[in-house]
Amino acid sequence: MRRSTVLLADDHTIMTDGLKRLLEPDFEVAGAVENGRELVEAAKRIQPDVVVLDISMPELNGIEAAVQIRKEVPTTRLVFLTMHADATYVKAAFRAGASGYVLKRCASAELVDSIHEVLRGRRYVTPEVAEDANLGKLQDHNATGALTAREREVLQLVAAGKSAKEIGAALTISPRTVAFHKSNMMQKLQIHTTAELTKFALLHGIAGEL
Repeated sequence: MRRSTVLLADDHTIMTDGLKRLLEPDFEVAGAVENGRELVEAAKRIQPDVVVLDISMPELNGIEAAVQIRKEVPTTRLVFLTMHADATYVKAAFRAGASGYVLKRCASAELVDSIHEVLRGRRYVTPEVAEDANLGKLQDHNATGALTAREREVLQLVAAGKSAKEIGAALTISPRTVAFHKSNMMQKLQIHTTAELTKFALLHGIAGEL
């Protein structure tokens, strides 16, 4: 019988090495990557059954990577393994298409169990964060849905304090195009300042390490 394939994403090699040893008895570990952009490309190429990913990753955070993976490889299930216990992050992960959410400080066996659960078509959330996250309200209006994938990338970089020139260099677009995307976001979200944009990004789990 074919074993389910798992792709790992974490910017700490020691973490992915440990995850490989933990998961290999139950699953086929198809690869490991260190940043969000590599993750999206690897997921498109490998099309794994499950991706285990962190929220805080360089270049493209886990939330944004999840949005793109769900669009490009809709059959892949996503399990977040992260230190973030705040309900804002949990909700953002599930809005992005997650099937599971596990805290890094939990027992290692919980991650294995969570992957088995999502492969059965169920949702798994670490019990200590499930109640606070109030996931039953995920169907509520999600303002981030009005933004394009590129706008969300720009927003993540804005929230990280990057200038238009720095954002343009990171995304290979001109500063003028960055300003265009920023203006569009402000209009869609009815936001008038960069500070408000940054606050919006933080509240919706878009801000993260770059």
